[in-house]
Amino acid sequence: MSKKTIWFEVQEHETMEDCLNRMQKEGYIAVGRKEEPLFEEINGEPVPVRQIIKFKGNKIEK
Repeated sequence: MSKKTIWFEVQEHETMEDCLNRMQKEGYIAVGRKEEPLFEEINGEPVPVRQIIKFKGNKIEK
């Protein structure tokens, strides 16, 4: 049995549209989105590397 709600992360090699298409192929539809920064420590200081984008997906009921 699959979960009704899961988070899909946009991978480094894909666009947001690619992620949304992947969600749809797996039977989910986007109902939310969140972004969080990814930091790397350089010389003892946190430096932003990129934004992590995640889509909340709900299972599509048939």
